[in-house]
Amino acid sequence: MKVSIIQMNSISDKGANIASAEALIERAVAEEGPDWVLLPEHFDWAGGFKADKLRNAETFPGGPAYTMARGQAVKHRIFVHAGSIMEKIEGEDRIHNTSVIFNREGEEIARYRKIHLFDITTPDGASYKESATVKPGNQVVTYDCEGVTVGCSICYDLRFPDLFQALAEKGAEIIALPAAFTMQTGKDHWEVLLRARAIETETYVCASAQTGSFTVGNEQRQTYGHSLVADPWGHVVAKASDGPGVVSARLDPARVKRVRDLIPVADHKVRIGRA
Repeated sequence: MKVSIIQMNSISDKGANIASAEALIERAVAEEGPDWVLLPEHFDWAGGFKADKLRNAETFPGGPAYTMARGQAVKHRIFVHAGSIMEKIEGEDRIHNTSVIFNREGEEIARYRKIHLFDITTPDGASYKESATVKPGNQVVTYDCEGVTVGCSICYDLRFPDLFQALAEKGAEIIALPAAFTMQTGKDHWEVLLRARAIETETYVCASAQTGSFTVGNEQRQTYGHSLVADPWGHVVAKASDGPGVVSARLDPARVKRVRDLIPVADHKVRIGRA
């Protein structure tokens, strides 16, 4: 199974972001011939204020980001894991941060809404409060990709190993993580967390990132990039350079089985109770 991971620098221009995502998928197909393509978190939008996000959110099915991703799946006969798109919620003043996945026929086969929301303060004092705009999901989601089970997560979910364990228990052999890690958290935590989740779950972890800067009011914020693929032993087998682009890898489900046979952590798991 060949995968291509798309790295982007999304901004507060939905049309430009969608055009960039489409061009990068086209490039991945032309250069790499993947079976499965992963876009980053919020490939359709970055920055702006709450009102901007609500105005540019989409109702599924339909909407320009959804339609583009589906169209690329059909055109190239590939699986498209559409990182995350801002999904409108009828009657609410918040949105969902949602991954939508299409098979080679363009059928929507899974939808995952981000569970853990990024309400933190970075070391430089910048405050992020995703919950002010985003309503969390509550479903652990996997899907079948021609006999390989793929688990869904988004960005800040990476810090919660229980979700990754739940995905592994549902049979995940690959876990997708579209993200927009900040520069400050990314440079210290991104790769070590991705490798840890791969080692703990004995899965491939495929992480597509935002890179570069975007604007919130008068403030420029930086994302870390460094999209990568970690194998079930925790080795980084592919990693993107700086800037928008594509990185690809071949994944072997037999590698997952081999690692799990060597260290059968799922069989050794002990349910620890509380007195």
